[in-house]
Amino acid sequence: MYQKTIENSPGVDFNTPALRRKRSLRFLKDNLARWAVAVGGLGVIAAITLIFFYLLYEVAPLFKGAAVTPQSTWTQGVDQDNPSLYMSMEEQGEIALSINRSGVLDFRSTRTGDNNSQFFLPLPAGTEVTTLTSDPANSSLMVAGLSNGQAVVFKVVYKTSWPDDQRVITPVVEYPYGKKLLTLSDTRLSEITLADNDRQLFIAAISSGRLVATAFSKEENFLTEEVTLEQQTVTLPAIPGTPEQLKIDPDQRWLFVRMAGDEMAIINVANLDQLFLHSVTDLTVGDANITDIEFLLGGVSLLAGDSSGLISQWFMVRDDQNQWSLQRVRDFKLMDSPITIIKPEHRRKGFIAADKEGNVGVFYTAAGRALIREKLSAGGINQMAISPRSNYLLVDGQEGVEFFRVENEHPEVSFSALWQKVWYEGYEEPEYIWQSSASNNDFEPKLSLTPLSFGTLKAAFYAMLLATPLAIAGAIYTAYFMAPGMRRKVKPMIELMEALPTVILGFLAGLWLAPLIENNLPGIFALLLFVPVGILLFAFLWDSLPGKIRHAIPEGWQAALLIPVVLFSGAVAFSMNGVLEATFFAGDMRTWLTSELGIPYDQRNALVVGLAMGFAVIPSIFSIAEDAIFSVPKHLSYGSLALGATPWQTLIRVVLLTASPGIFSAVMIGMGRAVGETMIVLMATGNTPIMDANIFEGMRTLAANIAVEMPESEVGSSHYRILFLAALVLFLFTFVVNTAAEVVRHRLRKKYSSL
Repeated sequence: MYQKTIENSPGVDFNTPALRRKRSLRFLKDNLARWAVAVGGLGVIAAITLIFFYLLYEVAPLFKGAAVTPQSTWTQGVDQDNPSLYMSMEEQGEIALSINRSGVLDFRSTRTGDNNSQFFLPLPAGTEVTTLTSDPANSSLMVAGLSNGQAVVFKVVYKTSWPDDQRVITPVVEYPYGKKLLTLSDTRLSEITLADNDRQLFIAAISSGRLVATAFSKEENFLTEEVTLEQQTVTLPAIPGTPEQLKIDPDQRWLFVRMAGDEMAIINVANLDQLFLHSVTDLTVGDANITDIEFLLGGVSLLAGDSSGLISQWFMVRDDQNQWSLQRVRDFKLMDSPITIIKPEHRRKGFIAADKEGNVGVFYTAAGRALIREKLSAGGINQMAISPRSNYLLVDGQEGVEFFRVENEHPEVSFSALWQKVWYEGYEEPEYIWQSSASNNDFEPKLSLTPLSFGTLKAAFYAMLLATPLAIAGAIYTAYFMAPGMRRKVKPMIELMEALPTVILGFLAGLWLAPLIENNLPGIFALLLFVPVGILLFAFLWDSLPGKIRHAIPEGWQAALLIPVVLFSGAVAFSMNGVLEATFFAGDMRTWLTSELGIPYDQRNALVVGLAMGFAVIPSIFSIAEDAIFSVPKHLSYGSLALGATPWQTLIRVVLLTASPGIFSAVMIGMGRAVGETMIVLMATGNTPIMDANIFEGMRTLAANIAVEMPESEVGSSHYRILFLAALVLFLFTFVVNTAAEVVRHRLRKKYSSL
């Protein structure tokens, strides 16, 4: 039809070769542009989809369930008449150690049960090992209690060599304090515990139903580095029950004594000259009795298993009056049979437990999870051991010793650990905490994403609080009231602000703006009063001037007169800083906030972030909102004015309503920019993951946390994958916000398109 119209047009020949070539070239360009736009759009969608699925790929292993896989079973060397008192494995899970009552340290292959080597404890004739335990802070240091009331302290070390490029692991038994036996009592020791530090070695035991303890102060020869022990007998206070099991914490402060039944006596042994019974705590619910207690890694938390199959976690908590008490933190349920064995993991805050019926469970404390519950033996289990890497498990059961592979890479992760309050060791109550690393091996990872998400929203809120009104008000004036000549200069200058690298803004905010605000805090808040008052006062004075003077300024250029007014008002506000601080805040507003209002002040805080990031977000909101307002058809404005509406009425009731979809999109895009900002919040805040809405406190955002911790995280670790989970949360948050914004924008466009 179009072609016939062109051909039939009178007086014009549209079919000349030149015009035909021009039309063909134009059609080719249109098609190329159409395809380029389509391919580009599909490429963006494909890239975003691939990013989403890559994040899922990295995050998915966090939620993979744990599993136990049988590897081998062996019976050789298992003496049912002389069962093991203790079992363990070395780092690689290749050699198993078992210690029996005869004092034999038997090292065997975990896969085949073949003998590797044997060592013998220096036991006097006619004695046997009656009890054995390891130091909660150093599992390689052990003490064996004997039937004659003596004890021997020894250490198992595994030395690795590489002859002919083949790894050879050689177990060695060492005696750090010599082979001389330590005398604790003159009768049989039924339970024993020890704690060793640089100052002293403390050993406590139960002998014939009574508590005995001995402390050995250490003296080191500076020439030979040989350590000698000086024994000091310790008299423990009486307890209201029969002792059955005891544990001492690595700091040698608390001695926990399990008594017959369901009670725990806690003795303060920090000062050997003033020992006293601190308290007695009931550890069970109902009629259940405690069957076993064991320290978690680090010796802070105590695990108590009872006859109902329940395992409870306890640790000492200090209240507001600086009083210590043993608090029940959380419970874990294996089955309904009595718990017989509890073994902590060597490098994580997890543990394994077995009951009387041969059921075995794998648990993780901070996550509050039961990762595995399986029946691994037909009957009772004599001993268990888990490898230092927590990837192998040995079970000495009715059928012999069974060797299992454990797949449990990320036990720290659960919904409660990521998003709910968790009661961590050393804290007085449950809290939201992010602390992914520390200097010691006993550290309990705290991986809550809640403070990071809170910090992200906090930073975005204060940035948008500054940027949104300034950007939208500026866009309204520039598009609706400003003269075209001035608009052509102002709009590009504001948009040029967006090209400033955010790392520069963060650098300036951290090193220049933060100290400036700290030293001129009253002046900063005075700006909020002086600048608006100055503008209103100038407007009143301007309106009072004769028309001849006012009309000398071209219409739409009056905004230029406000530049010196704003600068002068700001200068006056800053000049009043000292007077305001001395008059209202006793000479120091920062100290006054802390002492009088209880509001802490950090130099790099949300106020600094709001100003710096608001400055970075303003161009994005301004440019899009200004285009939306300027694009409102002029006939709508002219029609409104022709019907008698004032310019302000036209702006509010016609222009802004028509442009509202674009303005809303501008705000949402600015919000997305603020949420995803990294460098400004990284450099301009204390980068502390706390949950506090205080504008004078810092925060840590999801994006900044990823930037800080990703380079130092171990690839494939829980920390590494949780950082990817944080990225996925940020991605989904942005996606949800943008989707909701698009829905609202379409509804606004549909509602006001008929104006």
